[in-house]
Amino acid sequence: MNKVYVLGMGPGSKEYILPITTKIIKACDVLIGGKRNLQYFEELNKETLYIGANLGDLIQYTKENKECKKIAYLLSGDTGFYSMLNFLKKHFEKDELEVIPGISSYQYLAAKIGESWHDAYIGSLHGRTFDFIEMLKKHEKVILLTDYKYSPKEIARRMVEHKIDGKIMFVGENLSYANEKIIKGKPEEIMDMPDFGMSVVVIKDEMEI
Repeated sequence: MNKVYVLGMGPGSKEYILPITTKIIKACDVLIGGKRNLQYFEELNKETLYIGANLGDLIQYTKENKECKKIAYLLSGDTGFYSMLNFLKKHFEKDELEVIPGISSYQYLAAKIGESWHDAYIGSLHGRTFDFIEMLKKHEKVILLTDYKYSPKEIARRMVEHKIDGKIMFVGENLSYANEKIIKGKPEEIMDMPDFGMSVVVIKDEMEI
């Protein structure tokens, strides 16, 4: 029985894709993923399918072809952190999947600024919402994935609005790419900066710096 591979592709740059992941990709017949991840393997001339509003079709295709083709889903970051893994598990048995982790963008940023993350509250505002202000009140260190709605500027603005004092922010933008930027500042400073692209934010007590 062929496994369906679920591969974590890391924070973005090809340099941070694990060697075992590249080895599996080279051995597969079909690669399914976003354009950002698939672009690195165009020279392999594999059959490629892009993830969009077509998840049902992709699942159907995988079910119909997995016995005759080796199929891999290429997922950004780590497979265990807000990825498609839970969705795939609804459609395939565990023994039908082989999951390979990747380096998450929050792990990458924490390393870049010399911070541990085991003692942080880690959450995502990327396409979802939760009361991150309450988390900031409860935890000395909070790590958040952001999107264009809940951007670092918006997070900073709400911190100021709710009088969350004594915190410092680290914003990591375009992590692992050549145009990577990591900015440190107080919420009052971050909220007045130019717009950020897709970013990760580490917020921690200023006294811990």
